[in-house]
Amino acid sequence: MLRIALIQPEIPPNTGNIARTCAATGTPLHLVGPLGFEISDRQLKRAGLDYWPYVDVNQHQSIEAFRQAARPGRWIAFTKNGSENYCKFQFQPGDWLLFGRETSGLPPELMADCDAKVYIPMSQKYVRSLNLSVSAALGLFEARRQLGYLE
Repeated sequence: MLRIALIQPEIPPNTGNIARTCAATGTPLHLVGPLGFEISDRQLKRAGLDYWPYVDVNQHQSIEAFRQAARPGRWIAFTKNGSENYCKFQFQPGDWLLFGRETSGLPPELMADCDAKVYIPMSQKYVRSLNLSVSAALGLFEARRQLGYLE
């Protein structure tokens, strides 16, 4: 089983859209605080539509609480500073796909603990990053494709 972890997300609709992707794929979603919004936020709920009952949402109040709950499995950091193209990386069952804040990415102290750092290639260098929900969907579906979970 793959898992997605959003580390200190800031924008409610991004998290809601990722929750919808998790509902569609049966992927557990871990939200690591502090969050940049309330879990009851209207925009968060709206972006997730009526799929919230189908999302396995796990909340962790801090990075330290997440560290204690998020093993076993490799931690795969999605970062613009990654060393390997996410399409060439070999995903494994049990991997954790970690995504950081929309404005600053993954915190350095968590990045240091990751087993791999991957990037999503973009041909236009002036674009700093993709939307968080797009990045999470790309990463999750590539991992699922490699593992044969798209049936």
